[in-house]
Amino acid sequence: MSRTPAPSSRVVVIGAGIVGCSLADELTARGWTDVTVLEQGPLPAPGGSTSHAPGLVFQTGPSKTLTEFAAYTVQKFGSLDVDGQSCFHPVGGLEIATTEARWADLHRKAGLAASWGVRGELIGPQQCKRLWPMLDETTLYGGFHTPDDGLARAVLACRAQIARAEQRGARFLDRHTVTGIERADGRVTGVTTDRGTFPADHVVSAAGFWGPVIGAMAGVDIPLLPLAHQYATTAPLPELAGVNDPRDEASKPILRFQDRDLYFREHTDRIGIGSYAHRPMPVDPFTVATFDDSPVMPSSLPFTAADFAPSWQDSVGLLPALGASRVAEGFNGVFSFTPDGMPVLGESRELRGFWLAEAVWVTHSAGVAKAVAEWMTDGRPAIDIHECDLYRFEDAQRSPAYIADRGAQNFIEVYDVIHPLQPMEQPRPLRTSPFYPRQQELGAYFLEGGGWERPHWYEANAPLAEGLQLPERDAWSARYWSPIAAAEARATREKVALYDMTPLRRLEVTGPGALAFLQRMTSNNLAKKPGAVTYTLLLDETGGIRSDLTVARLAPDRFQVGANSGADLDWLLRHAPDEGVQVRDSTSGTCCVGVWGPLARALVQPLTRDDFSHPAFGYFRAKQTYLGHVPVTAMRLSYVGELGWELYTTADMGLRLWDMLWEAGQEHGVIAAGRSAFNSLRLEKGYRAWGHDMTTEHDPYEAGVGFAVRPAKGDFVGRAALEGRSEETASRRLTCLTLDDPAAVVLGKEPVLVDGTPAGYVTSAAYGYTLGRGIAYAWLPAAAAVPGTAVHIEYFGEKIPATVAQEPLFDPQMERIRR
Repeated sequence: MSRTPAPSSRVVVIGAGIVGCSLADELTARGWTDVTVLEQGPLPAPGGSTSHAPGLVFQTGPSKTLTEFAAYTVQKFGSLDVDGQSCFHPVGGLEIATTEARWADLHRKAGLAASWGVRGELIGPQQCKRLWPMLDETTLYGGFHTPDDGLARAVLACRAQIARAEQRGARFLDRHTVTGIERADGRVTGVTTDRGTFPADHVVSAAGFWGPVIGAMAGVDIPLLPLAHQYATTAPLPELAGVNDPRDEASKPILRFQDRDLYFREHTDRIGIGSYAHRPMPVDPFTVATFDDSPVMPSSLPFTAADFAPSWQDSVGLLPALGASRVAEGFNGVFSFTPDGMPVLGESRELRGFWLAEAVWVTHSAGVAKAVAEWMTDGRPAIDIHECDLYRFEDAQRSPAYIADRGAQNFIEVYDVIHPLQPMEQPRPLRTSPFYPRQQELGAYFLEGGGWERPHWYEANAPLAEGLQLPERDAWSARYWSPIAAAEARATREKVALYDMTPLRRLEVTGPGALAFLQRMTSNNLAKKPGAVTYTLLLDETGGIRSDLTVARLAPDRFQVGANSGADLDWLLRHAPDEGVQVRDSTSGTCCVGVWGPLARALVQPLTRDDFSHPAFGYFRAKQTYLGHVPVTAMRLSYVGELGWELYTTADMGLRLWDMLWEAGQEHGVIAAGRSAFNSLRLEKGYRAWGHDMTTEHDPYEAGVGFAVRPAKGDFVGRAALEGRSEETASRRLTCLTLDDPAAVVLGKEPVLVDGTPAGYVTSAAYGYTLGRGIAYAWLPAAAAVPGTAVHIEYFGEKIPATVAQEPLFDPQMERIRR
């Protein structure tokens, strides 16, 4: 079982870049003073990415977690100084739009800023020019100005934090090249260098793009791809002569020209230009040398002028004064990219005590260090970081080829306008369910998640959508959507539909200690007879929701667990006793089809000799049986609010199962339906999606799932923390909203305004085809989460009226499910 380590733990941090220095400062501030930071290069600028990073800090993005990391970086570095010079220079940020699509995206970004509490303002071309006089404002639609963004002085911040950490007892040793990770009995025991071995209870890899090298020494894969990124500096510009104090270097906001994959910052009388417009340039971290006192740092590769030439022309087009200048110097700097663009954080399960703080840019460095320090000393970070968890990646996403393909694509898309549903194009298809050939025949439109191909609608159902009266969608909400989804939702409500549920993770927990283990790990009471299915929660020690699970007791010592991610498997494996319990991921060897709709029983019953009537096979019950020749585990569950079953079988029998259901369903008008309809139906029913609607930052009573908490059953993880809490004591709530205008649509992460002021944000949203209006779930203060309360949702700058509604919106008496 994972335990919070003692305060006397010896920690070795590998890497004295901005992450390693920040982590040493955070750990020592929390009382862990036996901290050694090993660095292969010379301090304070050892030659990694920190040493050459331009220091841009833009806080706002689609990820709430990354925004919070960046906000803490601004706060912390702004409070640090060296010799009277601040480690953060709040010049602000300015993102400009030269296309309609970018201007619309900046409106969306302004909404994200309001959701996450970042100050920002949309401004016109003339205001942009006042902030950056060199701009050709005739090319602009406008800009998004964020006054609290700015420039992090990374090397200076390292110096400041080294000094503080050393005062508390930490030591920083440069010119120590790590050659091995010592281990025994599955735990890390020390770090070997070319200058000796350092015993350790905890080792943190904060080695930047050298992370895979350190990971290989520890036997831990680090899904990270180093890539070179071009940065050039102009010759001195007359327009900047005498404008900037050399000590500050800059007075204008950081400028982002994302339509051409460029950014700009001042260097006193010069301008620095960063480009993501060039071809991906992957770097093998095993071949990058250490700093040998040469003037060229190992992270600074030779500048390839031909790659930069188009970016220079684009720069001149935006800033015409550059036409009289030239590129005076440049380099290709190495940075880290992951398959999904997020950091890689957490403790290895395979090698306990070995931690990762990798793929972290200066922007998020202090925030990441704080989270990892909290994780190490308190057992959990204070904010939700599931998007960064080491175990979020599937095995299929860990191959070197996948990491290379996806990492390079993330580089290409750094500044692209990315739709929240937009999948990467390669490598696909990677993971397919046994039903995939039939889905292709039906014209499935696939999106991708977790490597899985997921049908979102089927072109075969297009005739069903003819004549449907649906609101016209704007261009953004119409992407990755089809009116066919409305027809599929309607068919599910009126007849019966097949849904591919194979990508949902399935775990098998077995053994004589299985029940006691799951009782201790989850919030609901699982001590029921075999055949029972229970909705329950994984909580952390503070009562935060780590995940929600559906647990079926198939035999006294055998449970099937419907989970959300690899992090759930990791959590259970970390806590499982050494004997008496086995936890296994069975997802890849099995498949699942949801059969839902008022005619579901009419379809399924003739295929089995077992009684599927409501009295014989009630809601939230499971039965192992046969449908025709196919052995199935049937669970009477419904995530869409209709009668039906989840039918599980082994992958080799999956196609036979689908074909049998399809043939038997023809007389009932069966269709295949996709996730677009599925999401609409689940929101009409008020079902939560973990990771979107609720995370570790929320407790069950706030999230509206307090019914899954049974304190009377005995002790379980998080029980003590929930004592005294209830829905009545919650200061905020996950709240159901309906959009007043039947034609309005929102997609998620938009700010919710109460009395004109941002008070929360949307978590999930969809059009409710049964109800004939848009639905959104949002986090709001409890005082505003009262049915009938009028609010506004800001969508691309438009304030859309909405009303707090009583949930569930559809079938509140549960009559349709329990028939």
